Amino acid sequence: MPRESNANYRFGDLLALARLSWVGQMAEQLAAMGYHDYRRSDAAVMRLLQRGPMSIGRLGQASGVTRQAARKIVNGLERRGFATTSRDESDSRQINIRLTNEGMQYAGAVVAVIERLNSELSARVDSADLATAESVLRTVIAHARGSQPQQRPDTR
Repeated sequence: MPRESNANYRFGDLLALARLSWVGQMAEQLAAMGYHDYRRSDAAVMRLLQRGPMSIGRLGQASGVTRQAARKIVNGLERRGFATTSRDESDSRQINIRLTNEGMQYAGAVVAVIERLNSELSARVDSADLATAESVLRTVIAHARGSQPQQRPDTR
């Protein structure tokens, strides 16, 4: 059965505005912690690099950007003192990225802010509404990738 269409409903606009708000809140909270130069790519990239060193190619692939875009992100991390790069010992064509001590502290701050924002949101929104919103967002992501939405693992 087809759903009724509402031409005035603009989910994409709301999604974009929500993303801007979230990024702004992250930047504010990180600035309050002494990190005044938060960039939108930092959340995903710092979480990936926090797990351990990886090549620029793998970083780009994992974060959904080109190798060239990943290199620009890495250059920014290096300029800010959060990462270093070195040639791979087994394949000199690959460049690996490793977080510095300052980078590990920054990654910890980024994760702490994300967890705080998630906790604050969970306290303000009914859990059933959050589950529905998550389902919709996973569908949007899956559609962009041409796949089926992934179900959230049952954590009960």
